[in-house]
Amino acid sequence: MRFPRSWFADKHVVVLGLAKSGLAAAKLLRRLGAHVTVNDQKPEERIPAEEKRLLAEWGVQCVWGGHPPGLITPDVDLVVKNPGIPYAIAPVQDACRLGIPVVTEVELGWQWTSSPVIGITGSNGKTTTTTLIGEILRQAGQKVHVVGNIGQVMSEVAFDSRPDETLVVELSSFQLMGTVEFRPKVAVLTNVYPAHLDYHQTMDAYVAAKCKLFANQQATDAAVLNADQELSHRIAPQLPSRVYWFSLRGPVAAGIYVEEDQIYWQPQEGPRERLFSRADVAIKGEHNLANLLSAAAAALIYGIPSEAIRAVAQSFMGVEHRLEFVREVAGVAYYNDSKATNTTAAMTALRSFPEGVTWIAGGLDRGISFDDMIPTVRQHVRRVIAYGQTREQIVSMCRQAGVEQCFTVEDVEEAVRLAHRLTPAGEVVLLSPACASWDLYRSFEERGHIFKQAVHKL
Repeated sequence: MRFPRSWFADKHVVVLGLAKSGLAAAKLLRRLGAHVTVNDQKPEERIPAEEKRLLAEWGVQCVWGGHPPGLITPDVDLVVKNPGIPYAIAPVQDACRLGIPVVTEVELGWQWTSSPVIGITGSNGKTTTTTLIGEILRQAGQKVHVVGNIGQVMSEVAFDSRPDETLVVELSSFQLMGTVEFRPKVAVLTNVYPAHLDYHQTMDAYVAAKCKLFANQQATDAAVLNADQELSHRIAPQLPSRVYWFSLRGPVAAGIYVEEDQIYWQPQEGPRERLFSRADVAIKGEHNLANLLSAAAAALIYGIPSEAIRAVAQSFMGVEHRLEFVREVAGVAYYNDSKATNTTAAMTALRSFPEGVTWIAGGLDRGISFDDMIPTVRQHVRRVIAYGQTREQIVSMCRQAGVEQCFTVEDVEEAVRLAHRLTPAGEVVLLSPACASWDLYRSFEERGHIFKQAVHKL
């Protein structure tokens, strides 16, 4: 059920955490007539001046420098939480104890958009899949906004979006946990691997958060699942929507699949249709072929003609920081895969190259083991250059895998310079960190940009 727009008039709403999502939520709430308080743990001097100016212009009350006792009172009608803030903090616990709803800005965006929504989540590949769906819809002449975890906040466009436009929304598990009524017309789950367990605590809780993508779907909606993952087959019988599959391994009951290097679409009724061949696909890597299949399935379900999908398959080269080709220097190809913030993503990237990889890796130490990477590293890595908090663990793992050339450096820039000296022509230098960036860099985007700048300086 969606609230009438008048519901927010004169309601008291606390927005926890500023950042992009908090700023967008505060703006939308004020447009809806709510009384808004923004609370952020950073001290006031660390809040950008432009953001403070906008909040003052909108008439938003601000509380900086922590979460003071008494912030959440019985007079508060709603709490909008930054996705990354844990549910264990006092203001969220106070809201739950008082029966006050706690949501993320995605729920606000859903409540007020009049546009149909395609939602995408997964441990890996969701940004590429989201981008591909947007490109396919544009190729078909559709009006589309690509929003969510990918960059532009959903609330920034939701209020003014129209019924003849489509919102293609990338969704993290953090964002989905804070949804209540969110209902995409088409929902895509790319895959699920262990990730963010420092936040969710258990794999079951992580999977449950991902599955909120489907919670409010109905029989007229559609779910797109990965037929090559056993978890998807456990999830499918519980879903209220029509289920379609994507697979790299062969035919499916309904959906899209690869057979003898050809890609086919099998509708729920009727004969299959050949879409294109592997040779037509521009983007590199088996994982990206899987992303393309999931995006194509979502587009076909949405009514997009296969000609538009074929055109994008032949032209789409990937997105920034996802196995992104940077340049070739002295016969060595440099790739930026900074978005690979877990071991599964890094292994997928390494498998995209037969052998001879100079692997740049490292980052935030979340206490995870890298031992699952040993077989992949043994087959694909010629040398490793590790940096950040996890550099010693990564080097230790690589030595166990039989990698003889192991080095540690202080940061990504030094890693690039060393890789340039060590890597012979015909081989590849790959930044695929297998770790989050926050020990040295504010985001994986910043880390990727620094890598690219260093490569262009060679």
